[in-house]
Formats: sequence, structure tokens, C-alpha cells
Amino acid sequence: MTPRTIPTARLGANGPEVGVQGLGCMGMSFAYGPTDADASRAALERALELGVTLYDTADAYGAGENEKFLSPFFRAHRDEVVIATKFGLAIPPEDPSRRIIRNDAPYIREAVEASLRRLDVDVIDLYYMHRRELTVPIEDTVGVMAELVREGKVKQLGLSEVTAAELRAAQEVHPIAAVQSEWSLFSRDIEAQVVPAARELGVTLVPYSPLGRGFLTGSFADAATDLTADDFRRQQPRYHGENAAANAALLEPVRAVAEANGATPGQIALAWVQQRGAVHGLPVVPIPGTRRPGRVEENTAATAIVLSDEELALLEPIAAKVAGDRYADMRFASAGRE
Repeated sequence: MTPRTIPTARLGANGPEVGVQGLGCMGMSFAYGPTDADASRAALERALELGVTLYDTADAYGAGENEKFLSPFFRAHRDEVVIATKFGLAIPPEDPSRRIIRNDAPYIREAVEASLRRLDVDVIDLYYMHRRELTVPIEDTVGVMAELVREGKVKQLGLSEVTAAELRAAQEVHPIAAVQSEWSLFSRDIEAQVVPAARELGVTLVPYSPLGRGFLTGSFADAATDLTADDFRRQQPRYHGENAAANAALLEPVRAVAEANGATPGQIALAWVQQRGAVHGLPVVPIPGTRRPGRVEENTAATAIVLSDEELALLEPIAAKVAGDRYADMRFASAGRE
């Protein structure tokens, strides 16, 4: 049954209360094959009706097109939503298909002004560093971000795919409200160091891809054969070929727990992520992405599912058996630098 409204959690020590599940908006414009603008707009509205208030985008999603797409919805509901966007993946003019990481001060200032224009807002509620450029000290990057807060352009700061040491260094410069990283039944590397650091510092965890980019729901079995040529998931090692076949076999306990709860595998995957907050003692606000209002209803219903100790034990071994990395180049994920 779909809850009328979902519970809330706070972003960081002094950030806003948001629905305990957010909405990842990337796929509405970018990365996951053909889009459907009307269905996406309906998904946005349905999410808000169900208590979803954190909406996640980035300037890199469709080269700014995702921010533009979301702008009318944000304008219509400005006092009800928390807007999260990101900087750090720049598009080189000579090759629009590429992304390069930039954390330097001139770029950050250029990026925030561009995002404010595309979103058509006066202030960004949560501004993330999307990826870490290793040649720029993180203290310098967060220092510039802190200036944006003082100037009234940004309310709260976030970091994506940072190590525990990077998070601690950033927190010395300015309070960090949220850390975003991949966290799912298939991806648990952040539990070793990042999660304990976030708990210690009072930082909220915002898991992206909590559904394993759709693989945990069974929506595709092999990216190479089941997805369109422009789908980003075709580039991820764990979702095609022998890796995909091996990983598909790991879904059996997810399906078994789903059947026992009268739920879908996706709901079990989301309930598992949600319960990591209780396990690790910190707020957790996953941001599953979808373009369909029916899927929003399914996802938010997962916030009402509480898995038993026995069910959690069945799911516990999965991540250690996953074949393939989550990115072809893991240097730009926190696990590649810990």
C-alpha cells in the first residue's frame, strides 16, 4: 500500500527536514535512453504529493538540460521543495561528449551562476561538489563553496564520492550537510570508512543508485543486449556479459524476501538501504531515480517496509559476491582512493 506521505529526516546538523526518500532526476533528461517529458512531469508531481521533497540534479546531466527541465516544477513549488544540484563535471568545448573534473575557484563560480540561471531560482538549497579533482586541495574547493553560502547563493553544502579523510578535511572548513555516494545491496564500500565518518560529523548520507541502476529491480538483465546504445549503463562493468549473468544469480534472495513481504524486489532493495540508517546510526535519504509516477508510488511505499533480522541476514552476503566494479575507472569514486 502506498503511504499517504513518507517520514522525514534532516540534512546535516542544521539543514532542512526532507522526505526520507528523495528523487533522482537525472534519467528524466539524460543517461538512461529515451525520455518521456510528460511522464517525468507527472512523476515529479506525484512524488511531491507523497512527501518527497528532495530533488536531485546536476549541471552535467544533459549539459544543463536536466536543470532546465526541472525549473518549471521548482518555480511552481519553490516553498515545498529542496533543490540539490552539483558542479564539478565540466564539458570541454572541443568535445561535448566528454566530461572533465574541475574544482577550481573560477569554474565553481561560473558553474553556480549558470545553475542559478537554468533553475531560475535565487538560491540553491544544497550544492554538491560532484567529483573530486585531486590536484585541488579539498579545503580550497570547500572554501569557495563556503563563500557562496555567505553570499546567499547556496544554503547548504554537499560532497559526492569523497573519502572519509576528504570529508573530515572539508568539515574543518565549513559544515557539510550531505554526502552522496552509491550505496545499495550491490555497493557497500562506503560502509568501511565514509559512513562512520559521516556519523561522527553529523552528516546525512544520500545514497544514489540504491536500485543498482535498475538491475536490482530486474528491469534489465544485460546492458549490452537489453538497453539502447546511448544508455550510460552499457559502460558499467557489472551490468553486461559474464558479470551481469553472475550478478543476476545474486538476486534470488531479494526475490524471496520480496515474496514474503508482498513487495517487489525494488522495494526490498530500497527498504534495505533505508534501514542502514538504523544500523549505522545516521540519517539516510536515498534518491532512487524514475520517470514514471507508478514507480514513484512503488518506491515511496518501501519506506513503510521493515525487514526482519532473518531477512537482513539473507541479504547480507550479496555485495561481497558482486562481479565487476561500479565504474570502469574507479579513481573517481571514493572507494578507488580509500
